[in-house]
Amino acid sequence: MLARLRRVPFAAQVLLALVVGVALGLVAREIGPVADGSPNWLTSTLQTIGSSFVALLKALVPPLVVTAVIVSIANLKQVSNAARLAGQTLLWFGITALVAVAIGIGLGLLTEPGRNSSVDAAAATPPGKTGGWWDFLTGLVPSNILGLQASAGDDGSVGLSFNVLQLIVISIAIGVAVLKVGAAAEPFLGFVRSALAIVQKVLWWVILLAPVGTVGLIGNAVASYGWDSLGSLGVFAGAVYAGLALVLFVVYPVLLKAHGLSPLRWFAGAWPAIQLAFVSRSSIGTLPVTERVTEQNLGVPRSYASFAVPLGATTKMDGCAAIYPALAAIFVAQFFGVDLSVTDYLLIALVSVIGSAATAGVTGAVVMLTLTLSTLGLPLAGVGLLLAIDPILDMGRTAVNVAGQALVPTIVAKREGILDVERYNSTSTVDPLAKVEEQSGVDADLRQPVTA
Repeated sequence: MLARLRRVPFAAQVLLALVVGVALGLVAREIGPVADGSPNWLTSTLQTIGSSFVALLKALVPPLVVTAVIVSIANLKQVSNAARLAGQTLLWFGITALVAVAIGIGLGLLTEPGRNSSVDAAAATPPGKTGGWWDFLTGLVPSNILGLQASAGDDGSVGLSFNVLQLIVISIAIGVAVLKVGAAAEPFLGFVRSALAIVQKVLWWVILLAPVGTVGLIGNAVASYGWDSLGSLGVFAGAVYAGLALVLFVVYPVLLKAHGLSPLRWFAGAWPAIQLAFVSRSSIGTLPVTERVTEQNLGVPRSYASFAVPLGATTKMDGCAAIYPALAAIFVAQFFGVDLSVTDYLLIALVSVIGSAATAGVTGAVVMLTLTLSTLGLPLAGVGLLLAIDPILDMGRTAVNVAGQALVPTIVAKREGILDVERYNSTSTVDPLAKVEEQSGVDADLRQPVTA
């Protein structure tokens, strides 16, 4: 039975899971909450399935990022343009973010969402967490070698989370140290290579559960989140999704075409990651699939992709950190009757281009939005107006985030002459759920095409 299921393409499996999830979510919504107001058994089951799947993915991200970045940097010792690749990656992160924020500002001025809203002003409440520029500096400095952070819950329990930006900083430092140490570091590097192969094997066992996780994630979204709130914030929600669609289906194809690449082939290759991002609402959780399709479907060398994609999953957020905060800031300003000047719009652009890095230690659209509002001096209470529909918007935002994380490495690889164009143009794409051979090594030379 499992072998028969594996022959069904990943995209078809997730699409079927989406349909089943929506159906179960509607059933759960029809059942309604139990007597004490808590979720019914079906909603609770869907929520548990979805959250467990994302938790499994996130649990494997730290060892994946650490081992992949260390090995990829160690294998860049024979490459003369490594620094140029990193600079080009950051440059294109900024260029695409600037285009995205310009679209967000334009749609905000055109649709005037703050004036065309019937949301109750009583919903304006300050958020529980905020972002600031100081978070950028503190987020860069590792608090421990594992990049772990502890937080206390209301019940006295202590939860652990990881800071991906800190993990990347630590991994880069170790990778550079491996280069400097030389032959004495070979045993350590061999261990890290083996660990990477093992982590990848376990990772794809988890990815096999993607359709099941999709049922839980989308079902819980339909059953639990504020779909009814769309009526009062319909113009704002429509403007956000219009902006996301323009970036994904207009801006990205234009950039690809300008670099001599087929947009249809790019969508065919990147779609599994974009699709999973939409239902999981997690760039970090989608990272393993994003990295694999970038390498094996889009032809980006593994030694470059294993650095650029994790970095993008932390700092490249055209949805959450560009379009959304621009539109949301205009919404809040219009709702509270605050006139924005040209300088304010320039500040929105500045914050959106570099702000995702500044909030990398405490990622999330709410944190990014509070950073934008505080920079402009707008009421932080306006965040509460938008929380009711945030999960609905977050699906599209995350999909665009992940699309950008796959796009930029593809463009940079093409510009630098290291893209495997033959693989990119291949009519066949690698299914992320297909059987994976052991991948213990990374290309020693970026100019050699990666083999599956």
